[in-house]
Amino acid sequence: MRIAHVITRMIVGGAQENTLFTCRDLIDEHGDEVLLLTGPALGPEGDLLAQQGRGVPVVELPALRRAIHPWRDWSAYRALRRELVRFRPDVVHTHSAKGGFLGRLAASSLRVPVVVHTVHGAPFHPYQHAVVRELYRRLERHAAKKCHKLVSVADAMTELMIAGDVAKREKFVTIYSGMDVEPLLSAEQHRESARRELGLEPEDVVVGKIARLFHLKGHEYLIRAAESAVRQAPRLKFLLVGDGLLRAELESEIARAGLAGHFRFTGLVPPGEIPKWLGAMDILAHVSLREGLARALPQALIAGRPAISFDIDGAREVVIPDKTGVLLAPGDVEGLAEAFVRLGQSPEIRRQWGEEGRQRFTEQFRHRTMTRQLRELYTALLEEQGRAGRPTPANPSSA
Repeated sequence: MRIAHVITRMIVGGAQENTLFTCRDLIDEHGDEVLLLTGPALGPEGDLLAQQGRGVPVVELPALRRAIHPWRDWSAYRALRRELVRFRPDVVHTHSAKGGFLGRLAASSLRVPVVVHTVHGAPFHPYQHAVVRELYRRLERHAAKKCHKLVSVADAMTELMIAGDVAKREKFVTIYSGMDVEPLLSAEQHRESARRELGLEPEDVVVGKIARLFHLKGHEYLIRAAESAVRQAPRLKFLLVGDGLLRAELESEIARAGLAGHFRFTGLVPPGEIPKWLGAMDILAHVSLREGLARALPQALIAGRPAISFDIDGAREVVIPDKTGVLLAPGDVEGLAEAFVRLGQSPEIRRQWGEEGRQRFTEQFRHRTMTRQLRELYTALLEEQGRAGRPTPANPSSA
């Protein structure tokens, strides 16, 4: 097949890792011709392609940016059409809000045989202004009509989109976001060296959070819960993996709470280092207020670490109460503190829940499993369209 993937930017992030694994597997495992169309990797998160993009054909479209900008977006749309006319794909698979919207419109206008969009996280949510939320909902509903299937990274994403009247249930399929599970299975081998690097003692119990230091990621809840928890369990330590514009503010908040000795920051780390820092942890905390299905949750469970999570979006699909972790109402600081203490004082529960998570989710989140399911979807859709051959796109001059 000839398959074009479209995404707004290839920063270090879950949707981007998903997309890169898919592109690589299609090339390496299935012998497909793949083209990745993306805007520039702007932002503090880092450039994923610069770190891991070798071997994937990429065209960067300078006008494709995250922020809404009518003239620039029109330029990005025209550029997408030109590249799709040149590449002549059998399948266009889009990701992220802007890339998904413009990519689906461009592919549909060219009558590409199969157009698929992955919902990594809904672009509309309760924390937006009502007018903005409604605009994004309507844009998603319009774009959904321009593709043949919507792929959700969690069942929760399907329910959210249906509730938003984006599309009917039959248009959705869930395919969990894949990752490289082998380094996660070996995370324990990093434990001693990583903890030594952080200045931690063997008896310390480490609660980790993997996320950008950014709004809606919930770090403030973790800090408030930590203030209560360490009074009962003084060996608790907290590891924040990631960086972002709120770092100075969070450091000040930690200092005001008298917790400076209990917190460690890694700063920005490449995806390949995540198993190392999971190895240093005993528990993963996921306290974001919105996120499709945070990769950190299955990553931690595959690494044998139980998870404590707010019950948002797809978290409940992997954090199973009293089997792989603890689910709490969003913003429940008291419950969060209690969970820190309970698991912090219970090494046997941590071991049992971590092992259960590893057994349940290793194969489900293996990236080759994801890519195989996606390719089966492409094939089925091509057969439905009766167009398993090359598309005949519009006249290039019209692009």
